[in-house]
Parts: sequence; structure tokens; C-alpha cells
Amino acid sequence: MRRVVPAILALLVAVAAVSCGETSSEMILATTTSLQDSGLLDTLVPAFERQSGYRVKVIAVGSGAAIAMAQRGDADAVFVHDPQAEAEAVAAGDLVEGALVMMNDFLIVGPAADPAGVRTAADAPDAFRRIAAARAPFISRGDRSGTHTKELQLWAAAGVDPASLGSRLESGLGMGATLTIASERGAYTLTDRATFTVLARTLSLAVLFQDAPELVNPYHAYVVNPDRHRAVNADAARAFVRFLAAPDTQRAIAEYGRARYGAALFVPADPQAREGFQR
Repeated sequence: MRRVVPAILALLVAVAAVSCGETSSEMILATTTSLQDSGLLDTLVPAFERQSGYRVKVIAVGSGAAIAMAQRGDADAVFVHDPQAEAEAVAAGDLVEGALVMMNDFLIVGPAADPAGVRTAADAPDAFRRIAAARAPFISRGDRSGTHTKELQLWAAAGVDPASLGSRLESGLGMGATLTIASERGAYTLTDRATFTVLARTLSLAVLFQDAPELVNPYHAYVVNPDRHRAVNADAARAFVRFLAAPDTQRAIAEYGRARYGAALFVPADPQAREGFQR
């Protein structure tokens, strides 16, 4: 019995250490579906694993759901694109040590015939007002993602209550699936540029409005606060955020998509990596 008790105590200590993220070689990354649908994570995550020795478990959900995971302590790092929700989580102390990694922009896409006249809109809120006035079908993510948040902001700026629109449908799905539904229904939707570019050949949708300052789409990475959530693998999360901001990674982001799609899908945050950048 004397030998069993120390053995049990040693096992409990080892389990506690792993549960607190002190010795784990795995990192849980909560991120947005646009990074998965664009394929960028398939480039960045293996490179990080090779360089760091950590194994990454990716959970791709809407940005709101990813931040909620951080608030529960169910992730080690987040990589998201919802500035308002991010700022609230930082102020609450759930996210720390953040870094701007890259950006792209949102697009308003829809049927090429453009019955709502979005192409000639003065700005993005005007485009949304036209969609509402035409009672044109619109597919919303409806999933608390960064794209969904931006959509709601644009409806508000347009002076339109989206709940009053009988032609607006919430998919509750990721960006790729939402684009597919919009294509099948001849509907408008708001999308990030990367996911649309990757899927464009499979869709019957046209880019109708773009290149407006209100459509800028920044992506940040954060460490989930280990002082608030003891199980967080903070060392792995910090290594991941540093990796994303490193010059080699920033150059890889600048080149991603260029060879396959004829255009880069993201703009790196590092000004040096942006030198000579062309979308």
C-alpha cells in the first residue's frame, strides 16, 4: 500500500500538469471558417508544427464562437476577424498579447443581373438599402461570425432592421456553405474575399461591390489569458502568435493564392512583406 499511494500521487501530479497546459505538446486553435475555407491554415499550421514541435488542433467556427471558446478557456489561441468582439474580450481580460496578422476585405456578391442595382451604390450601406428596397433575397451567415457582425453593422448603417426583411435568410453555416446557398437561390450575400476567390468557379455569383473603406477585414491572433484560464498552453499560443508575425510567415501570407488563383488572398500586416504587393 505504501508503494501504491506515492504512485497514485505521482500520476495525479502528472495529470494536473498536463491539464494546466504546462507539458502538453498540443495547442488548440479556435479560428474562423474563412481561414479554413481559403486553405490558408493548410499552409500555415504544418509550417508552425514543423518549426515549433507543437501539434495544433484546429477548431474552425465563426469568430464569435471562437472568442466564446477563449472566454471559457477551451482554446489556447484564437485567430479571428471581429474587431468589436475582440476589443470586448481584451477589455474583459480573456485575450492578451494580440497581434495584427493580415487583412483583406469583404465583398457584396450576388446574381450577375443585379436586380437591386448594387453595382451603382454609393457605398456599402447604400448597397444594403437597395437590396432591402428591392426585396431581393439575401443569405446571412447568422452565426455570430466576423462576417455576420459586419453584415449587421452594414444593415444598421443603412437604417434597415434585418429582422423586418422577409427575403433575408440566415444559414447558420460557414462562409463556403453560405455562398453555395446564395448561388443556388440567386441571392445576395456578404463574403470575405479569400473564400469567394477560392470557390468562385463553382458559384453563379458575381462581385457587385468592393474596395470600400467600410469593407476592410483585419485578422488578429491572440493568446488566451493563462492567468484567467489555468489550462491554457500559453507557451504554445505565444509561439504561434510570434510565428504568424515573423517575416517568413508574413511573406508566405503575401504570396498565398497568387500561383493558384492569380491573386493574393490576404495582405500581410508587415509593411516590408507588402512591398511590391499586388492583389
